[in-house]
Amino acid sequence: MTNFPTQIFKAYDIRGIAGEEITPILAETLGGVFIEFLSDELHMERPLTLVVGRDMRISSPEFHDAAIAGMTRAGARVFDVGLVSTPTFYFSVTHLGADGGIMISASHNPKEYNGFKLVRANAVPVSGETGMYRIRDRCADVIARYPIIPDAPDDPESGKLEKINGILQIETDWVLSQTNLEKLPKLKIVADAANAMGAQYLDTLFAKIPCELVKMNFELDGTFPAHEADPLKDENVRAVQERVVAEKADFGIATDGDGDRIFFFDETGARVEPSVVRALLAENILRLHPGAKVCYDIRPGRITSERIAAAGGVPIVTRVGHSLIKEHAIREGAKFAGESSGHMFFWYKEGFFEIPMLSVVRMLEEIGRSGGKVSEMAEPYRKYAHSGEINFTVRDTKALLDALADKYNDACLSWLDGLTIEYPDWWANVRASNTEPKIRLAVEGVNKELVDAKVQEMSAMVKQYV
Repeated sequence: MTNFPTQIFKAYDIRGIAGEEITPILAETLGGVFIEFLSDELHMERPLTLVVGRDMRISSPEFHDAAIAGMTRAGARVFDVGLVSTPTFYFSVTHLGADGGIMISASHNPKEYNGFKLVRANAVPVSGETGMYRIRDRCADVIARYPIIPDAPDDPESGKLEKINGILQIETDWVLSQTNLEKLPKLKIVADAANAMGAQYLDTLFAKIPCELVKMNFELDGTFPAHEADPLKDENVRAVQERVVAEKADFGIATDGDGDRIFFFDETGARVEPSVVRALLAENILRLHPGAKVCYDIRPGRITSERIAAAGGVPIVTRVGHSLIKEHAIREGAKFAGESSGHMFFWYKEGFFEIPMLSVVRMLEEIGRSGGKVSEMAEPYRKYAHSGEINFTVRDTKALLDALADKYNDACLSWLDGLTIEYPDWWANVRASNTEPKIRLAVEGVNKELVDAKVQEMSAMVKQYV
């Protein structure tokens, strides 16, 4: 690795092309460097305990073994949970009381990618602001000096490896303990797992829930033969939408590549927007924890904050990104958090992370409580028009944001994450992506005509900087 791929170390995780940017040497180096990082951070002399998991990508087993080799070489005790979704990995770190862990996955990226998610104890993420770039620089330094990993020494002080079985069943049993199974509605549900990790926990969950599950693309396959495992893209969910209607199902589910994002569809096949889902789930949580804090990201989705406040909760806005919203929610002691991209966060013991199985159970509870169709339940929450996220590549982000702030200087402006512009009848956020070299524009308002007009107006300004 003559040119170290610094660009693969992102704000939330590490992602790059497998075999080119992500290699066994990098994986093994990362395993050892992460042990050093945590040891320095925790000032611990005893051997650290780390969890390692992987997704179903073709390259994941090789990188999984290499990361474990680096960890054990550095003296760590490694719990290998094997093939799991990212949420089950997070659960494992917390349940096993580990000091941290590494998940081998590239989330929803195409098949040629792979990567790593790094967490501390209780599945607290390592982000760009909390150590990712220090880890990057240390990996670069080690690989520059040792481009080939030497054979492991015969050292009795080296770490130990322990295989952990049955962790998904433990997670499922805990999720089911949070509800009354007898009161859950008996529905027909279509689920598309995109040949990815959501299939694993949906299979296990619905084996215990009194619903009929129609499975689509549940065979784990790292080549993603059906479609990309990114349900945010409309083309990737058309099949499940059509199948819901064809099966006369009550609602639909789609999950992403590593299973940490979950999306829902009503009986007509229409998407139940993540802002609506998190509002419904927030109300559910607030019945259990009256007056609690609930976090949500700054992208337009005003129905969330309105419903939280109306339910007696405390709405707290955060920056965009699953690591950032988790970190913020933990600091605030929030009982629930939801991100516009489909990440929904709950507590387990001392950990706060995505538990999609619990999202399913809570949604079933809300459907049962409403007593009607999913579209009827969701309709009161669909009071605003939304543009979706529109992407641009610009040459000067700061100049663009300054120009927008000047144009809309009579609005309520926030610089929490990019620029948020708020008027009584429409509002927008423009921010730089944390994962791609793009600007993302999202507009919401009281009606579609106004939103369309503002998208056109703002897009014209953005294009001056393309």
